[in-house]
Amino acid sequence: MGMLDSIKEKLNVFKKKAAEEIEEEGKEAARKAQAAPTPKPVAEPEPKPVVKPAKPGKPVEVRKVQKVKVEDTRSDSFTDGFIGWKLKPEKIEELLADLEIILMESDVALPVVDAIKEAVKEDLKDKKIKLGANSGEVVEESLRLALKRVLKTEKRINLDEYIETHEKPISIMFVGVNGTGKTTTIAKVAYRYLQKGKSVVIAAADTFRAGAIEQLEIHAEKLGVKLIKHQAGSDPAAVAFDAMEHAKARKRDLVLIDTAGRMQTNTNLMDEMKKIKRVVKPNLIIFIGDSLAGNDATEQAREFEKAVRIDGAILSKIDADAKGGAAISVAKAVGKPILFVGVGQEYKDLIPFSSKWLVERLFGITGPDDEEDEKKK
Repeated sequence: MGMLDSIKEKLNVFKKKAAEEIEEEGKEAARKAQAAPTPKPVAEPEPKPVVKPAKPGKPVEVRKVQKVKVEDTRSDSFTDGFIGWKLKPEKIEELLADLEIILMESDVALPVVDAIKEAVKEDLKDKKIKLGANSGEVVEESLRLALKRVLKTEKRINLDEYIETHEKPISIMFVGVNGTGKTTTIAKVAYRYLQKGKSVVIAAADTFRAGAIEQLEIHAEKLGVKLIKHQAGSDPAAVAFDAMEHAKARKRDLVLIDTAGRMQTNTNLMDEMKKIKRVVKPNLIIFIGDSLAGNDATEQAREFEKAVRIDGAILSKIDADAKGGAAISVAKAVGKPILFVGVGQEYKDLIPFSSKWLVERLFGITGPDDEEDEKKK
Protein backbone atom coordinates (compact mmCIF):
# COMPACT_ATOMS: atom_id res chain seq x y z
CA MET A 1 0.00 0.00 0.00
CA GLY A 2 1.09 3.57 -0.66
CA MET A 3 0.75 6.88 1.12
CA LEU A 4 -2.10 6.79 3.66
CA ASP A 5 -3.95 4.11 1.65
CA SER A 6 -4.86 1.98 4.65
CA ILE A 7 -6.41 4.72 6.78
CA LYS A 8 -8.07 6.22 3.69
CA GLU A 9 -9.70 2.88 2.91
CA LYS A 10 -10.81 2.37 6.53
CA LEU A 11 -12.28 5.87 6.72
CA ASN A 12 -14.18 5.33 3.49
CA VAL A 13 -15.67 2.11 4.87
CA PHE A 14 -16.59 3.96 8.07
CA LYS A 15 -18.08 6.83 6.09
CA LYS A 16 -20.25 4.47 4.03
CA LYS A 17 -21.49 2.51 7.04
CA ALA A 18 -22.16 5.65 9.08
CA ALA A 19 -23.96 7.27 6.15
CA GLU A 20 -26.25 4.25 5.81
CA GLU A 21 -27.11 4.33 9.51
CA ILE A 22 -27.69 8.09 9.48
CA GLU A 23 -29.88 7.73 6.40
CA GLU A 24 -32.04 5.18 8.19
CA GLU A 25 -32.49 7.60 11.09
CA GLY A 26 -33.31 10.33 8.60
CA LYS A 27 -36.02 8.21 6.97
CA GLU A 28 -37.50 7.48 10.39
CA ALA A 29 -37.49 11.19 11.20
CA ALA A 30 -39.17 11.93 7.87
CA ARG A 31 -41.89 9.33 8.53
CA LYS A 32 -42.56 10.85 11.92
CA ALA A 33 -42.70 14.34 10.41
CA GLN A 34 -45.23 13.21 7.79
CA ALA A 35 -47.36 11.39 10.36
CA ALA A 36 -47.46 14.32 12.74
CA PRO A 37 -50.75 16.29 12.63
CA THR A 38 -50.58 19.74 11.10
CA PRO A 39 -50.87 22.29 13.91
CA LYS A 40 -53.98 24.46 13.78
CA PRO A 41 -53.36 28.14 13.26
CA VAL A 42 -53.66 30.11 16.46
CA ALA A 43 -55.98 33.07 16.22
CA GLU A 44 -54.27 36.36 16.85
CA PRO A 45 -55.60 38.21 19.89
CA GLU A 46 -57.50 41.38 19.24
CA PRO A 47 -55.34 44.45 19.73
CA LYS A 48 -55.81 46.19 23.07
CA PRO A 49 -56.79 49.83 23.00
CA VAL A 50 -53.86 52.17 23.29
CA VAL A 51 -53.98 54.26 26.45
CA LYS A 52 -52.56 57.70 25.86
CA PRO A 53 -50.41 59.14 28.63
CA ALA A 54 -51.84 62.01 30.59
CA LYS A 55 -48.87 64.17 29.69
CA PRO A 56 -46.98 63.92 26.42
CA GLY A 57 -43.60 62.41 27.04
CA LYS A 58 -40.39 62.58 25.04
CA PRO A 59 -40.80 60.62 21.77
CA VAL A 60 -38.92 57.32 21.81
CA GLU A 61 -37.04 56.28 18.67
CA VAL A 62 -37.96 52.71 17.73
CA ARG A 63 -35.52 50.88 15.47
CA LYS A 64 -36.58 47.86 13.48
CA VAL A 65 -34.56 44.76 14.50
CA GLN A 66 -33.84 42.40 11.66
CA LYS A 67 -33.39 38.71 12.30
CA VAL A 68 -30.11 37.29 11.04
CA LYS A 69 -30.26 33.71 9.79
CA VAL A 70 -27.25 31.70 10.96
CA GLU A 71 -26.36 28.80 8.69
CA ASP A 72 -23.63 26.18 8.76
CA THR A 73 -21.13 27.41 6.17
CA ARG A 74 -19.62 24.01 5.38
CA SER A 75 -22.54 22.65 3.35
CA ASP A 76 -26.30 22.69 2.98
CA SER A 77 -26.68 19.49 5.02
CA PHE A 78 -27.76 21.28 8.19
CA THR A 79 -30.57 23.62 9.08
CA ASP A 80 -31.55 26.05 11.82
CA GLY A 81 -35.21 25.73 10.89
CA PHE A 82 -37.96 23.47 12.14
CA ILE A 83 -37.78 20.86 9.38
CA GLY A 84 -34.85 18.71 10.40
CA TRP A 85 -33.73 16.10 12.88
CA LYS A 86 -30.89 15.39 15.28
CA LEU A 87 -28.87 12.24 15.65
CA LYS A 88 -29.71 10.32 18.80
CA PRO A 89 -26.92 10.44 21.41
CA GLU A 90 -26.68 6.64 21.43
CA LYS A 91 -26.24 6.61 17.63
CA ILE A 92 -23.40 9.14 17.88
CA GLU A 93 -21.71 6.95 20.51
CA GLU A 94 -22.00 3.91 18.22
CA LEU A 95 -20.37 5.82 15.37
CA LEU A 96 -17.59 7.06 17.64
CA ALA A 97 -16.86 3.53 18.84
CA ASP A 98 -16.36 2.41 15.22
CA LEU A 99 -14.20 5.46 14.52
CA GLU A 100 -12.04 4.74 17.57
CA ILE A 101 -11.20 1.25 16.29
CA ILE A 102 -10.18 2.62 12.89
CA LEU A 103 -7.94 5.28 14.38
CA MET A 104 -6.31 2.88 16.83
CA GLU A 105 -5.62 0.40 14.01
CA SER A 106 -4.00 3.27 12.11
CA ASP A 107 -1.49 3.94 14.93
CA VAL A 108 -3.10 7.19 16.00
CA ALA A 109 -2.04 7.99 19.58
CA LEU A 110 -4.77 7.40 22.16
CA PRO A 111 -5.02 11.04 23.39
CA VAL A 112 -5.37 12.11 19.75
CA VAL A 113 -8.06 9.47 19.14
CA ASP A 114 -9.97 10.91 22.09
CA ALA A 115 -9.55 14.45 20.75
CA ILE A 116 -10.88 13.47 17.30
CA LYS A 117 -13.85 11.65 18.83
CA GLU A 118 -14.66 14.62 21.04
CA ALA A 119 -14.47 17.00 18.05
CA VAL A 120 -16.84 14.81 16.01
CA LYS A 121 -19.22 14.48 18.95
CA GLU A 122 -19.28 18.23 19.57
CA ASP A 123 -19.92 18.84 15.89
CA LEU A 124 -22.83 16.40 15.55
CA LYS A 125 -24.64 16.44 18.87
CA ASP A 126 -26.41 19.78 18.41
CA LYS A 127 -26.62 19.84 14.62
CA LYS A 128 -30.03 19.58 13.02
CA ILE A 129 -29.75 17.63 9.77
CA LYS A 130 -32.02 18.56 6.88
CA LEU A 131 -34.51 15.97 5.76
CA GLY A 132 -33.13 14.34 2.62
CA ALA A 133 -29.58 15.60 3.22
CA ASN A 134 -26.64 13.64 1.83
CA SER A 135 -25.63 11.43 4.76
CA GLY A 136 -22.17 10.79 3.31
CA GLU A 137 -21.47 14.53 3.28
CA VAL A 138 -22.61 14.84 6.88
CA VAL A 139 -20.11 12.21 8.02
CA GLU A 140 -17.23 13.36 5.83
CA GLU A 141 -17.49 17.02 6.70
CA SER A 142 -17.62 16.26 10.40
CA LEU A 143 -14.45 14.15 10.07
CA ARG A 144 -12.75 16.82 7.98
CA LEU A 145 -13.45 19.49 10.56
CA ALA A 146 -12.38 17.24 13.45
CA LEU A 147 -9.03 16.46 11.81
CA LYS A 148 -8.36 20.12 11.03
CA ARG A 149 -9.06 21.10 14.62
CA VAL A 150 -6.83 18.34 15.99
CA LEU A 151 -3.98 19.28 13.64
CA LYS A 152 -4.25 22.96 14.48
CA THR A 153 -1.49 24.17 16.79
CA GLU A 154 -1.15 27.46 18.64
CA LYS A 155 2.30 28.04 17.21
CA ARG A 156 2.53 28.16 13.44
CA ILE A 157 5.74 28.46 11.46
CA ASN A 158 6.11 29.13 7.77
CA LEU A 159 9.79 28.25 7.45
CA ASP A 160 10.13 29.96 4.06
CA GLU A 161 8.85 33.25 5.49
CA TYR A 162 10.90 32.83 8.67
CA ILE A 163 14.13 32.47 6.70
CA GLU A 164 13.30 35.48 4.53
CA THR A 165 12.53 37.80 7.43
CA HIS A 166 15.04 36.91 10.18
CA GLU A 167 18.61 38.06 10.68
CA LYS A 168 21.24 35.83 9.12
CA PRO A 169 22.77 33.40 9.70
CA ILE A 170 19.77 31.40 10.84
CA SER A 171 20.65 28.23 12.73
CA ILE A 172 18.38 25.19 12.71
CA MET A 173 19.12 22.23 14.96
CA PHE A 174 17.67 18.88 13.91
CA VAL A 175 16.91 16.17 16.46
CA GLY A 176 15.57 12.63 16.16
CA VAL A 177 16.57 9.01 16.60
CA ASN A 178 18.69 6.95 14.21
CA GLY A 179 16.92 5.40 11.26
CA THR A 180 14.32 8.13 10.81
CA GLY A 181 15.94 9.58 7.70
CA LYS A 182 17.35 12.55 9.60
CA THR A 183 20.54 12.96 7.54
CA THR A 184 18.70 12.69 4.23
CA THR A 185 16.01 15.10 5.41
CA ILE A 186 18.65 17.68 6.35
CA ALA A 187 20.03 17.35 2.82
CA LYS A 188 16.51 17.88 1.44
CA VAL A 189 16.12 21.04 3.53
CA ALA A 190 19.51 22.27 2.25
CA TYR A 191 18.41 21.58 -1.33
CA ARG A 192 15.11 23.44 -0.84
CA TYR A 193 16.83 26.64 0.25
CA LEU A 194 19.66 26.38 -2.23
CA GLN A 195 16.91 26.43 -4.87
CA LYS A 196 15.60 29.62 -3.27
CA GLY A 197 19.00 31.27 -3.61
CA LYS A 198 20.15 30.86 0.01
CA SER A 199 23.68 29.90 1.06
CA VAL A 200 23.88 26.88 3.36
CA VAL A 201 26.39 25.43 5.85
CA ILE A 202 25.90 21.97 7.34
CA ALA A 203 27.31 21.03 10.76
CA ALA A 204 28.11 17.33 11.31
CA ALA A 205 27.43 17.43 15.04
CA ASP A 206 26.52 13.74 15.24
CA THR A 207 30.05 12.85 16.28
CA PHE A 208 28.89 9.65 17.97
CA ARG A 209 28.72 7.82 14.62
CA ALA A 210 31.47 8.11 12.05
CA GLY A 211 28.93 6.86 9.49
CA ALA A 212 26.74 9.91 10.05
CA ILE A 213 29.63 12.24 9.22
CA GLU A 214 30.39 10.25 6.07
CA GLN A 215 26.75 10.37 4.96
CA LEU A 216 26.67 14.14 5.36
CA GLU A 217 29.93 14.46 3.46
CA ILE A 218 28.37 12.68 0.49
CA HIS A 219 25.28 14.90 0.58
CA ALA A 220 27.32 18.09 1.02
CA GLU A 221 29.49 17.21 -1.96
CA LYS A 222 26.46 16.49 -4.17
CA LEU A 223 24.78 19.71 -3.12
CA GLY A 224 27.92 21.82 -3.26
CA VAL A 225 27.65 23.15 0.29
CA LYS A 226 30.23 23.60 3.05
CA LEU A 227 30.36 20.86 5.67
CA ILE A 228 31.88 21.64 9.07
CA LYS A 229 33.11 18.47 10.80
CA HIS A 230 35.46 17.27 13.52
CA GLN A 231 36.79 13.80 14.24
CA ALA A 232 34.36 11.14 15.42
CA GLY A 233 33.96 11.28 19.19
CA SER A 234 34.67 15.01 19.47
CA ASP A 235 32.42 17.52 21.23
CA PRO A 236 29.20 18.01 19.19
CA ALA A 237 28.67 21.50 20.60
CA ALA A 238 32.12 22.53 19.36
CA VAL A 239 31.24 21.42 15.82
CA ALA A 240 28.00 23.41 15.90
CA PHE A 241 29.83 26.46 17.30
CA ASP A 242 32.48 26.32 14.55
CA ALA A 243 29.76 26.06 11.90
CA MET A 244 28.10 29.20 13.25
CA GLU A 245 31.41 31.09 13.31
CA HIS A 246 32.11 30.03 9.73
CA ALA A 247 28.64 31.18 8.61
CA LYS A 248 29.06 34.56 10.31
CA ALA A 249 32.50 35.11 8.81
CA ARG A 250 31.39 34.10 5.28
CA LYS A 251 27.97 35.79 5.60
CA ARG A 252 26.04 32.59 4.95
CA ASP A 253 22.26 32.41 5.33
CA LEU A 254 21.60 29.03 6.93
CA VAL A 255 23.35 26.66 9.31
CA LEU A 256 21.78 23.20 9.47
CA ILE A 257 22.98 21.23 12.50
CA ASP A 258 22.79 17.44 12.53
CA THR A 259 22.82 15.82 15.98
CA ALA A 260 23.26 12.36 17.45
CA GLY A 261 20.32 10.02 17.17
CA ARG A 262 20.61 7.35 19.82
CA MET A 263 17.42 6.29 21.56
CA GLN A 264 15.52 9.26 22.98
CA THR A 265 15.62 7.66 26.45
CA ASN A 266 19.44 7.91 26.48
CA THR A 267 20.36 10.47 29.16
CA ASN A 268 23.77 11.26 27.63
CA LEU A 269 22.14 12.01 24.29
CA MET A 270 19.68 14.43 25.83
CA ASP A 271 22.49 16.13 27.74
CA GLU A 272 24.34 16.59 24.43
CA MET A 273 21.24 18.16 22.89
CA LYS A 274 20.93 20.57 25.81
CA LYS A 275 24.60 21.55 25.56
CA ILE A 276 24.38 22.26 21.82
CA LYS A 277 21.31 24.38 22.50
CA ARG A 278 23.14 26.36 25.24
CA VAL A 279 26.25 26.93 23.12
CA VAL A 280 24.67 27.73 19.75
CA LYS A 281 21.27 29.09 20.81
CA PRO A 282 19.66 27.88 17.56
CA ASN A 283 16.84 29.89 16.06
CA LEU A 284 14.77 26.74 15.63
CA ILE A 285 14.88 23.13 16.81
CA ILE A 286 13.12 20.70 14.49
CA PHE A 287 12.25 17.10 15.28
CA ILE A 288 12.53 14.60 12.43
CA GLY A 289 10.29 11.57 12.81
CA ASP A 290 9.69 8.47 10.74
CA SER A 291 6.05 8.28 9.60
CA LEU A 292 6.31 4.50 9.57
CA ALA A 293 7.09 4.50 13.30
CA GLY A 294 3.51 5.48 14.18
CA ASN A 295 3.07 5.84 17.93
CA ASP A 296 6.82 5.54 18.47
CA ALA A 297 7.35 8.75 16.47
CA THR A 298 4.84 10.51 18.71
CA GLU A 299 6.60 9.33 21.86
CA GLN A 300 10.00 10.33 20.47
CA ALA A 301 8.68 13.82 19.72
CA ARG A 302 7.40 14.12 23.29
CA GLU A 303 10.81 13.17 24.74
CA PHE A 304 12.71 15.69 22.63
CA GLU A 305 10.10 18.31 23.44
CA LYS A 306 10.73 17.74 27.16
CA ALA A 307 14.50 17.90 26.74
CA VAL A 308 15.03 20.82 24.37
CA ARG A 309 11.61 22.29 23.44
CA ILE A 310 11.19 21.64 19.73
CA ASP A 311 9.64 24.28 17.46
CA GLY A 312 8.24 21.98 14.81
CA ALA A 313 8.52 18.62 13.12
CA ILE A 314 9.31 17.05 9.76
CA LEU A 315 7.94 13.59 8.99
CA SER A 316 9.99 11.43 6.66
CA LYS A 317 8.83 8.48 4.52
CA ILE A 318 5.18 9.48 4.45
CA ASP A 319 5.03 8.19 0.88
CA ALA A 320 5.43 4.66 2.27
CA ASP A 321 3.08 5.19 5.23
CA ALA A 322 -0.28 3.50 4.71
CA LYS A 323 -1.53 3.96 8.28
CA GLY A 324 -1.12 7.71 8.76
CA GLY A 325 -0.99 7.63 12.57
CA ALA A 326 2.17 9.73 12.94
CA ALA A 327 0.93 12.44 10.57
CA ILE A 328 -2.25 12.80 12.61
CA SER A 329 -0.68 12.40 16.06
CA VAL A 330 2.62 14.29 16.25
CA ALA A 331 1.29 17.85 15.96
CA LYS A 332 -1.44 17.25 18.56
CA ALA A 333 0.84 15.31 20.92
CA VAL A 334 3.48 18.03 21.25
CA GLY A 335 1.44 21.08 20.25
CA LYS A 336 3.96 22.02 17.56
CA PRO A 337 3.36 22.22 13.81
CA ILE A 338 4.47 19.71 11.21
CA LEU A 339 6.45 21.81 8.74
CA PHE A 340 7.26 19.36 5.94
CA VAL A 341 6.77 15.75 4.92
CA GLY A 342 9.16 13.60 2.93
CA VAL A 343 7.43 12.02 -0.05
CA GLY A 344 10.30 10.25 -1.83
CA GLN A 345 14.03 9.63 -2.06
CA GLU A 346 15.05 12.61 -4.21
CA TYR A 347 16.23 15.91 -2.75
CA LYS A 348 13.16 17.62 -4.20
CA ASP A 349 10.80 15.25 -2.40
CA LEU A 350 10.12 17.47 0.59
CA ILE A 351 6.81 19.34 0.58
CA PRO A 352 5.09 21.73 3.02
CA PHE A 353 2.56 20.10 5.32
CA SER A 354 -0.86 21.47 6.26
CA SER A 355 -4.10 20.07 7.61
CA LYS A 356 -5.62 20.79 4.20
CA TRP A 357 -2.94 18.68 2.50
CA LEU A 358 -3.64 15.72 4.79
CA VAL A 359 -7.42 15.97 4.63
CA GLU A 360 -7.35 16.17 0.84
CA ARG A 361 -5.38 12.94 0.70
CA LEU A 362 -7.79 11.20 3.02
CA PHE A 363 -11.06 12.41 1.49
CA GLY A 364 -10.25 14.06 -1.84
CA ILE A 365 -10.09 17.70 -2.85
CA THR A 366 -13.78 18.48 -2.32
CA GLY A 367 -14.88 20.34 0.76
CA PRO A 368 -14.36 23.76 2.34
CA ASP A 369 -11.07 25.57 2.00
CA ASP A 370 -8.83 25.02 4.99
CA GLU A 371 -7.74 28.64 5.38
CA GLU A 372 -11.30 29.95 5.12
CA ASP A 373 -12.46 27.34 7.62
CA GLU A 374 -9.76 28.40 10.08
CA LYS A 375 -10.84 32.05 9.83
CA LYS A 376 -14.45 31.20 10.63
CA LYS A 377 -13.64 29.34 13.84
